[in-house]
Amino acid sequence: MEAISSEDVVRRIRTENPWWECDHTINSLYRDMPPRPYFELFFPLVKARSVRRAVVLMGPRRVGKTVMIHHAIRALLDEGVPPKSICYFSVDHPIYNGLRLEQLLDFYGSSSGLEYKSEQIYIFFDEIQYLPKWEQHLKSVVDTYSNIKCIVSGSAAAALRLKSTESGAGRFTDFLLPPLTFYEYLYLLSKTDIIDVHSEESEKGGQKRVFTAKNIEEFNLEFLHYLNFGGYPEVIFSQQIQADPARFIKSDIVDKVLLRDLPSLYGIGDIQELNSLFTTLAFNTANEISLAGLSQTSGVAKNTIKRYIEYLEAAFLIRVVHRVDHTAKRFRRANFFKVYLTNPSMRASLFAPLKNIDDEAMP
Repeated sequence: MEAISSEDVVRRIRTENPWWECDHTINSLYRDMPPRPYFELFFPLVKARSVRRAVVLMGPRRVGKTVMIHHAIRALLDEGVPPKSICYFSVDHPIYNGLRLEQLLDFYGSSSGLEYKSEQIYIFFDEIQYLPKWEQHLKSVVDTYSNIKCIVSGSAAAALRLKSTESGAGRFTDFLLPPLTFYEYLYLLSKTDIIDVHSEESEKGGQKRVFTAKNIEEFNLEFLHYLNFGGYPEVIFSQQIQADPARFIKSDIVDKVLLRDLPSLYGIGDIQELNSLFTTLAFNTANEISLAGLSQTSGVAKNTIKRYIEYLEAAFLIRVVHRVDHTAKRFRRANFFKVYLTNPSMRASLFAPLKNIDDEAMP
């Protein structure tokens, strides 16, 4: 059986970095996608070199992290950064299995011909969570090489943030990219004209922006469409995906997180049990629930359910909201809480899209 050679790795790196051969050329899939408004906040962090920090781009699957990275690469090229001074790695590709961060940098040096230890370069590591002990190695690179600006991304938001906080204190800058907001959905589809925006004086004397629907029926129909299909940039532009959301959203996004990401990151054994719990939570999104109730319904121990909910939140599939008192402090013995899907279109893909604004699931 033949082993993967160094030449194979070098060829893969050159394939992932087409701008080395042809200036300003990035994959047309990324080039043709319009940038999310969040890009204006993200790109200054990419360029910043006055403080020695790596940028950790977090967010769930398919919200546009890889697209945003390639938009940043294109912007760097447009600003005159030499093409070979920018390198992109798709870390979850099997060819990189078992390689450390420092080894990837060595391969970058071999494939680009640059002396990466001294020249000003930008390195992008996509899906960094699949690299063993990534946070320790990334901190070491940041501390050792002041000339290297590292930007990494990952889909397990909470897990990445935990490791970033523990190991990268003072060395990592976290940037969370959520699913599309309703405004972004309208912006990307060039439909912001259905909203009227004007300024009014606030009670404290300053100015505040006020948003008003020009046509409430049209506004509600767009919001309904957003609930069904609007969380993922790829979905809002594809009639084919919208015709079969279960195939794309459930199979390509939800199932990959439940069947691949969580087991590999946390060593979960009973995937069916976790999948069943997520389906229950998705159907009851925004409803008040309790660990005791979930345990009684499923027959799973409360401590196990609590752990599963933590995993699902770490994968950015759900968001847990606890009850608070009038001072905004959590109750010490609160038995009930609410769980929200981070992206409403996941519910539509698991069950069925909502047909109209009077659907019983709307509240």
